[in-house]
Amino acid sequence: HIDDMRKSFKQVPQNHPYTLDAIVNMPDHLQCIWQLPKDEANFSTRWRWIKVHCSPLMNKGGIVNKSRQKKGARGIWQRRVGEHLMGDNKDDAQHIEYSHYHPVNHGHVDHVVDGKDSSFHQCVDQGIYPSHWAAADALINLGLK
Repeated sequence: HIDDMRKSFKQVPQNHPYTLDAIVNMPDHLQCIWQLPKDEANFSTRWRWIKVHCSPLMNKGGIVNKSRQKKGARGIWQRRVGEHLMGDNKDDAQHIEYSHYHPVNHGHVDHVVDGKDSSFHQCVDQGIYPSHWAAADALINLGLK
């Protein structure tokens, strides 16, 4: 489903702008960090449109209980999205680092660089991180372990 999701993430900003600062797709959930235009905080509309564009592209899947059936909801999306307004650049950086490390934290990969569906690789290409970022000796400095 990752290619379908990528299409949606590219299509939605054409009408509902945002900048995707970080994205990490894991088997059981997705984490994103967005920057919205100044004086706008409507994350929900963007998620709604991502779901609208992405859902028809995906095969039906996920568990659909009676409550979801009544509402016409699909089992591929969780009902609620956790939103957090960032405080400053340091807060932004910490959340981006946390997101990139998340697959290791959840046991999906052994090293951040091993996660294939992550914006971490773009950050390495841009020189933001070395490919060995968050190796065991660096984790203490990040406060991740």
